[in-house]
Amino acid sequence: METIGPVTRRNATGPLRRLLWSLETPRPAPRARAWIYVQPLGLLALAGLGLAAGAYLTETRKLDDVWVSIVAVGSVLPVAFTLRRPVLAWRLGFVMLFLGTLEPSAQESWPWNTVQILGFLLILGRLAVVEDASLTIWATALSLVPVFVYAPDANAWGAAILLVAIAALGDIVARRRRTRALLAEKEELTELERAKRAVLEERTRIAREMHDVVAHHMSMIAVRAETAPYRVGELSPAAKDELAGIASSAREALTDMRRLLGVLRAEEGEALLAPQPGLAEVDDLIANALAAGVDVTFRRSGSFAAGAGPEPDGDRGAPVDNSQAPREEPDRLPTLGGAAELAAYRILQEALANAARHAPGAPVSIDARGLADRLELIVRNRVTGPVTPSPGHGLPGMRERATLLGGTLSAGPDGDDFVVRAVLPLTPPDPTASDQSTDATRPPSPRRSADAAPSTEAQRPADATREAQ
Repeated sequence: METIGPVTRRNATGPLRRLLWSLETPRPAPRARAWIYVQPLGLLALAGLGLAAGAYLTETRKLDDVWVSIVAVGSVLPVAFTLRRPVLAWRLGFVMLFLGTLEPSAQESWPWNTVQILGFLLILGRLAVVEDASLTIWATALSLVPVFVYAPDANAWGAAILLVAIAALGDIVARRRRTRALLAEKEELTELERAKRAVLEERTRIAREMHDVVAHHMSMIAVRAETAPYRVGELSPAAKDELAGIASSAREALTDMRRLLGVLRAEEGEALLAPQPGLAEVDDLIANALAAGVDVTFRRSGSFAAGAGPEPDGDRGAPVDNSQAPREEPDRLPTLGGAAELAAYRILQEALANAARHAPGAPVSIDARGLADRLELIVRNRVTGPVTPSPGHGLPGMRERATLLGGTLSAGPDGDDFVVRAVLPLTPPDPTASDQSTDATRPPSPRRSADAAPSTEAQRPADATREAQ
């Protein structure tokens, strides 16, 4: 309770001190190019009004030329500071409310000349528009003092009402301006939060799909490690222990991934049980787009084409003809992992959806080029209208998928077209893959077949691992 009094007085008198003697920070100059031409015209108009005020004072009042000049200049000079220093302009105008009443004649209805009255009303309105309401209240209250002191009783109340009305109107304009600024700032923050939410949701979706892809490979590792003692003969006890440890580590990794997925998945969301799509489903994706009325042209080249070998990096020509393309052995082709296939499929899917949504009826061309170390996807469609940014998940999701694999994705207008270009790095072929695949496909020896005779025992670990998933 002891601090309420000083704090209240400080809040009440602070605007008064700022109005009367505090140093004012100049407001920024207008940025409009027309201001360069308006400013000299405004100064010329003020000079003309000052001459008119001086002529009026010379005709109606018995003042020396010095005082006539002082009052005439003081009637228009505060207006010159109104734009950038409204508080200083009010101070000068307030002083002139006292000096402008020198030697009024009996024929004058007001002790101030017309130019000074209009100038002060403009100053007060500008002050109310750009300053706080508390400072405007103090300025209006102090301005009423010379009105009731010098103006006739018949005109004082009318002038007081006019001053209060102008101050109130200026304060309303100031409040509406501040409200619009706050709403614009809030809308900008809302758009930013919406964009961040879209990125987070897309990352969650990518994490779920990555879980499905990685879980499949981890499950295969666990199954192969557990069944290896039954499929491969002549294993030492140390090798069996090592394989058991690998299987145990794989199961623990699967358990941790399920816990992570449980955090990422919404409570009301349903788990997707269908296999994740890959490059094999691209043809179905194109067929569905064609059935929906989208004019799609799909061209393959390089290792992306059916059975074609990797295309050299320097070749940027037309797509190769698959029927005459040189065939390469499968073990020499660059391998495309499940995560990369899923990313390529989703990028093509989202690019087709965006083209159909934002450019309906425009033809879409897809170029898929498989090089020795990367896969390039180029989706091009004709722009039918102005390109406006969308707060959806499409472009952020595609960019997240490409970045997750160490690739890049760019999207934007290119002439009359809108182009999405994705580069996904490919996993280099494993030199030992052919040996392992040969061993895995080699017919078992009689002794190995005898060792693997109890098929029920070999099947039991695999079934246990599937149940654990």
